[in-house]
Amino acid sequence: MPKLTHVDDQGNARMVNVTDKAVTQRVAVAEGFVRMSAEALASVTQRTAKKGDVLAVAQLAGIMGAKRTGDLVPLCHPLGLDGVEVTLSPVADGVRVEATTRNTGKTGVEMEALTAVAIAALTVYDMLKAVDKHMHIEGIRLLRKSGGRSGDWVAK
Repeated sequence: MPKLTHVDDQGNARMVNVTDKAVTQRVAVAEGFVRMSAEALASVTQRTAKKGDVLAVAQLAGIMGAKRTGDLVPLCHPLGLDGVEVTLSPVADGVRVEATTRNTGKTGVEMEALTAVAIAALTVYDMLKAVDKHMHIEGIRLLRKSGGRSGDWVAK
């Protein structure tokens, strides 16, 4: 069996050493959905939610989440991000969240994009939970990434 690079000789997890990796421009795009009732969606689109503007607050939360990924995900390298964009779009049965993260560095920004989507979606949920008890978050996934040794990747 091949030796895993993220586990030491005693079987303990460790952060991957990126010392010898090349610095490249890296971009990752992720998405997710918050499915909700028509009533909850109306409070989003009409900006009548009791806690405030759901889309604006969730967008800010997603950006903040991306910046804190290294603090939230064990063994994830803390990164300086060159850019984070989070967009929330009402769709037929909820809100679609998309996040794009960028940096120039030695390790990818996929986790930051995924974290941005998750935190933005959780914020939507938190702001609307009193309106819709059946709301749910789904489909958080990486859509594409570029940069690094493995190059470009696009989801099927």
